[in-house]
Formats: sequence, C-alpha cells, structure tokens
Amino acid sequence: MTEQKLLAALREEDGLGVVRVEDVYATTIDDLWSAITDPSRLKRWVVEVSGDLRVGGDFSANFTSGWSGSGTVDVCDAPNLLRVRTWQPGQEVTTIEAVLTAEGDRTRLVIEERGLPLADYAGHGAGWQAHAEDLHALVDGREPGIWADRWRELNDAYLALAGQ
Repeated sequence: MTEQKLLAALREEDGLGVVRVEDVYATTIDDLWSAITDPSRLKRWVVEVSGDLRVGGDFSANFTSGWSGSGTVDVCDAPNLLRVRTWQPGQEVTTIEAVLTAEGDRTRLVIEERGLPLADYAGHGAGWQAHAEDLHALVDGREPGIWADRWRELNDAYLALAGQ
C-alpha cells in the first residue's frame, strides 16, 4: 500500500465517532464560503441539496458518496461557521460543522462530523478526505476526481487509524 497523506483525524466521543478534516485552500474566505453553501457549487464536489437552506430549514441531501438523507440547518454565520444535522430514517443524527478562518489570501477549513457509529467512522474519514480533495479541485478550477476510487485508495489507511 502506498503511504497516504491523511487530512482527517478520528476520535471517539461519548461512544460515537468523530471525523475532523482540516486543510488550507488557495482562495479567499468568501469564495470558500460560497463553495460550501451555494447549491450549484456544492453539487460539483460533495452533495446535491434541495429544500429550505436557511437556519431552521430542512433539506434533502444526496452526497457523491451515495449517502442520501435529510438535514436541518442549525447555524449559518457567514463566512465563518456552518452547522447542519443530517439523518436517514431509523438512523442516528449526525452533526456536520464547517469552520472557516482567513489566512491572508488563503482559507483554513475545518470540517467535523460528529455522532457516527464507531463501526463506520473510519470510512467517513476516508470519505471526508476525498471530499476535501475534490473541494481543492473545485477552487483550483479543476474537475473533481472520482470520489469512490479515491475513497477506496484511502480506506485502509483510515481503518488502520481507527484500529480496525
């Protein structure tokens, strides 16, 4: 197996998994905020959303990973903080939080997904890294890669990180 640079960290909190992915993007905070909140840009790298995308609003989500479900916007504090809850019927609710920080003409993005079953959080680590890399492609003006292929390349490294 080729050595992988891992962007995500995994941890356990209250018996559930947390994935934290962090990277710096070569774009302004306003542009990156647009990339993570504008539905037309979101669908190019991570998720197709429809519904009420205001605080308190409910939406439907279809991720490039194949996960589909519902969500609610909890916090939308442009251009620094977005927090949503997502779920599928009969499944636990997870929280996805994105924190943006300007660093000159670049922007640091930290995404955390909390509330994941421990059996699944390693796969989410690989998935969020693949999404983060696709976001780099978007802001760099390139086409995102094939998410499933990249996930497969990364998954073993994240399983090892989780001790699975």
